[in-house]
Amino acid sequence: MAARKARGLLECGAAVTVIAPALSADMESLVPLLHDIERRPYEPGDAATFRLVVTTTGIPDVDAAVFADADAAGVWVNSADDRAHCSFILPAVHRDGEVTVAVSTGGLSPALASWLRTHLAAQCGDGLGPLAEILGEARARLQRAGRRSDSVDWVALLDGPLPELVRSGEIDNARAIVSAATGQ
Repeated sequence: MAARKARGLLECGAAVTVIAPALSADMESLVPLLHDIERRPYEPGDAATFRLVVTTTGIPDVDAAVFADADAAGVWVNSADDRAHCSFILPAVHRDGEVTVAVSTGGLSPALASWLRTHLAAQCGDGLGPLAEILGEARARLQRAGRRSDSVDWVALLDGPLPELVRSGEIDNARAIVSAATGQ
């Protein structure tokens, strides 16, 4: 779980520091990407030196101490599998280029959030990132031309063949459909 949470933070561009006496194999694979690693147990006051803290030890006394330190220092903390010791929760996230889909159950069921994320990503399919780029380019052209972007029926475009064209790699055809719909 620690590696998954660290990977998600790294994907967002965070500088991740890990404090742990030992690392799982998954976490070891992330060591080259980490900002810092301190191979030692948590010490009182450590949490106060960070902006955001995630604790995943699974040891209730340690996670509670980390939460108490972070909370006292005004630092946001997420305690994995311990909703009572969280000042924020992390959603289940799917990323494709600039598109991010996040699902949360308010901490009630991370398993349900993960399941929903997986099913939504499968339903949408690959290509959301490139699709967003094509639509973003068209929107920028409209704005440069002094036209409002809400003058286009984007929903009709998305309900048509456009997403499948992008998924299948037919980017030129997708751009042609968008150009026709936007009058560009």
